[in-house]
Amino acid sequence: MERLVLHEDPRSGNCYKIRLTAALLGLALERVAYDGLKGETRTPDFLARINPGGRIPVLQIGNRFLPESNAACCYLAEGSALIPQDRFEKAEMLRWMFFEQNSHEPNIAALRMWLRFIGEHKLSPQQRGQILAKRIAGEDALATMDRHLGSREWMVGSSVTLADIALYAYTHVAEAGGFRLHDYPQICAWLERMTTLPGYVPMHD
Repeated sequence: MERLVLHEDPRSGNCYKIRLTAALLGLALERVAYDGLKGETRTPDFLARINPGGRIPVLQIGNRFLPESNAACCYLAEGSALIPQDRFEKAEMLRWMFFEQNSHEPNIAALRMWLRFIGEHKLSPQQRGQILAKRIAGEDALATMDRHLGSREWMVGSSVTLADIALYAYTHVAEAGGFRLHDYPQICAWLERMTTLPGYVPMHD
């Protein structure tokens, strides 16, 4: 495989997904850190060379650049057990990855960023006005996961897949956004199973 470089903010769960995927697969991954809150992904060089969208993570594969965390995870995991071979289970994996980006991350990750790294007193009036709605939507996403995990160990099939990795990244740090994980016992058991996977690496290492 070509040289792999992760352009990341180490605080980001989206960046962590890629690191965790690579670690579980035993892939070497170089890392280049940026501080998104300081505008380091909006410089002319970054926009011209790495991602015109000005966002991270970006997985650099040789001389090519792939933004979007779940796309990068799919690239790394192609042909591995992290992507089910069964057609329906593969679609089910994608379903939960879409759920993560549409229903989970915009609420749970946003509140973590706002409350942990920015501070509520520094939020705009519009952001403060969105806190309750994001709290409700985030709790709904966690409750959906908890119900789903009530009858299974993993999100899809009988072993860990990219669906678990995608959802683990921001779920396991959700309390930094004010969510109470102990309210979701099935999630807590699943989070513990994730940490026992061979090759597992913590978010902050």
